[in-house]
Amino acid sequence: SEGSRQRPRLFGWPFTIIQNSMTVTALTGTYYRNIIYVHTVCISPNHPTATALSSVFQETNEQKLYKIATELLKTERAYVTRLNLLDQVFCAKLTEEALKGTFPVDVVKNIFSNISSINTFHNQFLLPDLEKRMGEWESTPRLGDILQNLTPFLKMYAEYVKNFDNAMELLKQWTDRSPQFKAIIQDIQSQEACGSLTLQHHMLEPVQRVPRYEMLLKDYLKKLPQDDPDRRDAEKSLDIIAMAATHSNSAIRKSENLKKLLEIYEMLGEEEDIVNASNEFIKEGHILKLAARNTSAMERYLFLFNNMLLYCVPKFSLGGAKYTVRTRIGIEGMKVLETINEDYPHTFQVSGKERTLELQAFQETIEIFHQKNETFKSASKDVEEVSTAELGKRAPRWIRDKEVTMCMKCKEPFNALTRRRHHCRACGYVVCWKCSDNKVALEYDSNKINKVCKDCYSILTGEEKAEGKKKGILEIEAAQFSGSSIICGFLQHCEKNKPWGKVWCVIPEKEALVLYLYGAPQDVKAQSSIPLLGYSVEDSPRPADPPASFRLSQSKSVHSFVAESEELKQRWLKVIRVAVTGEVPESQMPNDATANATDTQETSSDST
Repeated sequence: SEGSRQRPRLFGWPFTIIQNSMTVTALTGTYYRNIIYVHTVCISPNHPTATALSSVFQETNEQKLYKIATELLKTERAYVTRLNLLDQVFCAKLTEEALKGTFPVDVVKNIFSNISSINTFHNQFLLPDLEKRMGEWESTPRLGDILQNLTPFLKMYAEYVKNFDNAMELLKQWTDRSPQFKAIIQDIQSQEACGSLTLQHHMLEPVQRVPRYEMLLKDYLKKLPQDDPDRRDAEKSLDIIAMAATHSNSAIRKSENLKKLLEIYEMLGEEEDIVNASNEFIKEGHILKLAARNTSAMERYLFLFNNMLLYCVPKFSLGGAKYTVRTRIGIEGMKVLETINEDYPHTFQVSGKERTLELQAFQETIEIFHQKNETFKSASKDVEEVSTAELGKRAPRWIRDKEVTMCMKCKEPFNALTRRRHHCRACGYVVCWKCSDNKVALEYDSNKINKVCKDCYSILTGEEKAEGKKKGILEIEAAQFSGSSIICGFLQHCEKNKPWGKVWCVIPEKEALVLYLYGAPQDVKAQSSIPLLGYSVEDSPRPADPPASFRLSQSKSVHSFVAESEELKQRWLKVIRVAVTGEVPESQMPNDATANATDTQETSSDST
């Protein structure tokens, strides 16, 4: 056939390759008078022809690299289209109206931040470079040098991401406040170019773009040979992009929550005021409500947030709102009690200030829960059949992706963007990238290097795998320090002529001569640290200083602090005055402080 004549040939015949650990098998065929004659040739790996066949696999790998580069170009074109929509349509139309005095121009500037700069860079530089490179891919098959040109411009994304929450809040405020503002946005959203998505959805694109570069570059490096000339540039680009992506990931988690809030907002007919950065979606689902008089069960729907429970009634309509909110119950003071009802099993009572409800879980929901639980248990049981003695010597049964919703090692839930599924090649578990970042030779796969989970790595190598790279001096969680600190708490801080800011300050027991400054009590990395030894402590009031203030100075370095009360100030001074002399101060933490810090950490984990 025409297609067959274009395929590689072995001994004059077209062939397909099947390779395993023992042999290379070629399925060859001839085409004569509408009949295909198939022949099988088994070749030893040591046979000269096997070398020729291996080149086919290299070509396949090159095709994979080309596919990744093509995907990068395709997604970049789509991304630039979205940037143009934000910059040249939404921002331009709103600015045009603002110049008429309908609403402040600064509102539009603060909403769209530096989107114009981001659009210019991608539209005029990165996209043309990618298009040019793909046109000359056969002679210059590389991406690392182009992506390296991207890295100096990542600061633009840091500014956009930092402003994102403020932009969403401003957008909501002025949509409610100004009819003209709202009308312009709705008019653009109704156009085909918007793809039936809201402005908020499109504004998420820049937040999500940097982690997508990271994912594509990781796939590219996996396929790139070790000695490839592009490897050095690609690895250098990945290091910088990955660092920037960590800042975007926290914003992505917020954006995913915001996206869900927008979906619920539309499901409720855009009547309920729920699109707010302080609202965190937790869970939703069908429920049965037991009537107070005749105990009949009626179908209802619940949306649970961090601060409220929405009790809704389904609406039977072809379009528009799906649910109507009957009651909004605040979480504060709410009580949930399991109840016993002979006629209706699995019932419970939700009691809040606004209303008390007696609810029953759907039988289907209960069955699905038990089924998932049993599936997870049976999946784990099946994997355990690969004994420790056989680990790495026999191929495991892979757990299907759909059989689990969370990493089978660290129990963190999977998602499509920041925590994808991977398989351990030794035990078959489905794990996240953090838990599969280990490589070891497996006997059943001809001692080839394979990715395995951390537990299998420890068993197969006899050594513990270090948890990632060594942490930097500031990369210690605030909660970890706060639980065993001499003193910790919020202080206002100012360095030299910089503006005042609220920081979480900790002097840990293990490093009693260092003051760590965090943005919040649950931060995993300190903003800065102050080695107290040799500093001078001043607490005499100055005319411009606020009450309960004190200063730490050394040479040209001056740090000013303000406590919430004079009592707290004196507690901090008692510790710091000892630490600056090189002595270890006594703990100023009350007995229940450690417990409180732990409770704060657990509450944060639960809400996530």
